[in-house]
Amino acid sequence: MKEIRLALIPGDGIGMETVAAGKKVLDTAAEVHGGLRFRCEEFDWSCEYYAKHGRMMPENGLDLLRLHDAIYLGAVGYPGVPDHVSLWGLLIPIRRTFQQYISLRPVQLLPGVRTPLANRRPEEIDFYVVRENNEGEYSNMGGRLYEGQPNEIVVQNAVFTRLGVERVVRYAFELARKRERKRVTSATKSNGINITMPYWDEIFWSLAKEYPDVEANQFHIDALVARFVTHPQDFDVVVGSNLFGDILSDLGPAIAGSIGIAPSANLNPEKKHPSMFEPVHGSAPDIAGKGIANPMGQIWCGAMMLDHLGFPEAGDLVMEAMKSVLAEGICTADIGGKANTAEVTDAICAKIRKTGPKAR
Repeated sequence: MKEIRLALIPGDGIGMETVAAGKKVLDTAAEVHGGLRFRCEEFDWSCEYYAKHGRMMPENGLDLLRLHDAIYLGAVGYPGVPDHVSLWGLLIPIRRTFQQYISLRPVQLLPGVRTPLANRRPEEIDFYVVRENNEGEYSNMGGRLYEGQPNEIVVQNAVFTRLGVERVVRYAFELARKRERKRVTSATKSNGINITMPYWDEIFWSLAKEYPDVEANQFHIDALVARFVTHPQDFDVVVGSNLFGDILSDLGPAIAGSIGIAPSANLNPEKKHPSMFEPVHGSAPDIAGKGIANPMGQIWCGAMMLDHLGFPEAGDLVMEAMKSVLAEGICTADIGGKANTAEVTDAICAKIRKTGPKAR
């Protein structure tokens, strides 16, 4: 029996509800699949915690997380606490301390979900966005001079290292090699950003030579976002810097029908440190506590976590149950359904019990 030590951080708003739903599905999958169980520890780190303590997590927070195999996060953000405070006080330190240098975000049109793109079928929207997650444009380097004066100067530096670029590009090629279409697209802007982006391109094309079985191409980011909308069927694995990957990994779920069901994984691929799994949606304080939040993004994160931890069959079990429930029209109002959070969660758990190994 494999015991997975799981850190739960529900966070703010609907995170409390979606993490509870996701945990219920994970426990069901573990029970049905057999061979694993979860030992969970919950942390109340959030904007509410910040309001009480003046920080998003305690000084030894990262040491506490280090003891776990994975981190399961709900959502962070609440009115009154600036977004940069909540982000740089919790998520960024976790991502960087634990070398979660891959942000992996699947973009898939699931059964029963309507895309805003006309006449697109599920097989036409099925790709991954691989985002560099530790450096690039979100590097905390720069400052302000003569603040508030007419001659005020603001500088923020983008930092690209050979290590950082090579490892995210290589991850993208390795992922594409496992997929049927075997295609990698690089997001760049080397015509306008004339130092960092040509460097990115240079490394991308150098590594492409090591993968002759994988088709490689690149687009400038402005053309690429347009092509996501007009030609989503062209993409298989898309790799981008921290900023470009961030933009693309929100646009992707939007064309797949809803950001509310989109998952993301902050991965340390070598598994030397815990990875973190969080849905793309925000904390949605306007609907928090009403029991109507869509839990599917959180549940999909759980499937990705199971796969990362070496239990792909259990992850597949969760994904197939979720797809089956969606195909039956059991979903929350944000994607056209009438079910609440608990009803969707219970339907997925029931499907897992019905279709899992112990049911056969």
